[in-house]
Amino acid sequence: MNNFEFEYPYVFMLLLLIICIYRCPTTIHKFIFPHTHLFGKFTSWLNKERLLYSIILTLLVTALASPIIYDQKSSHDRKGRDLVFVLDASGSMGESGFDAEERTRIKFDILKNVITEFIQKRYDDNVGVTVFGTFAYSSVPLTYDMSGVSFLLDFLEVGIAGENTAIGEGIANATALLDKGDAKSKVIILVTDGFANSGSISVKQAVDAAKKRNIRVYTIGIGKKGSYDANLLSKIASETMGKMFEANNAEMLRDIYRDIDTLEPSKIRSEHYLNKQVLYMYPLDLAALLLLYLLIRRRIV
Repeated sequence: MNNFEFEYPYVFMLLLLIICIYRCPTTIHKFIFPHTHLFGKFTSWLNKERLLYSIILTLLVTALASPIIYDQKSSHDRKGRDLVFVLDASGSMGESGFDAEERTRIKFDILKNVITEFIQKRYDDNVGVTVFGTFAYSSVPLTYDMSGVSFLLDFLEVGIAGENTAIGEGIANATALLDKGDAKSKVIILVTDGFANSGSISVKQAVDAAKKRNIRVYTIGIGKKGSYDANLLSKIASETMGKMFEANNAEMLRDIYRDIDTLEPSKIRSEHYLNKQVLYMYPLDLAALLLLYLLIRRRIV
């Protein structure tokens, strides 16, 4: 069931301006035209015009108050997980030909697009992003703002963290991000197209730390078989109660994320609305139409 409310109800105080629409022009007209009764037709139209101005003002104030509808759920009943994407941004992720329909697109851009599509359907997750190459760093902290995550993903590029593949550091960095979250279910989705060959933290050390925190690690090897360490990815997933996937092309990668989308949710607390839908455009569009009508009417009159 959906709820309806205004995000900024105090804005309705602006409706007091309607008084001026009726009182202020009257004073001015009487000052300029003492015998306004001689303009019967004009006065009749003027009254209708004031009514339209009042309706337009009401619609604009309503839009400004930001009407919304949202799911009727308690913030304490919100379900989801703390989820961190660990993305390989090494030089090999700049290879093209991964998508049969768009062969010029590189693997890393396709990966970002698939992740963006994935998170837009996840209303209940707390998402972060870690990027690794020669080293690893957190590019997006844990957040419910999926639009913000999508925006920041656009700034990530191949080679942004170096040309090598520090898988251990990527997992360790994601684990540190997940330590800041409150969800019972914590998940890492690791994507790589290479072999671990860099970093000050070994894969074993990183996996052991993740296991102690009950973090599930889902691993995805993308590209041709043999281009990534399938045995290592399988071991990481099995030791953390996750699952290993292989994607030879873009469509397989999309299918993998659809599979991951079925992860079991767990309770998480949030003060934000669930599945919020903004409605301000409706009164705003109607106000614009009425203003257009007034402009046309004035030209005719």
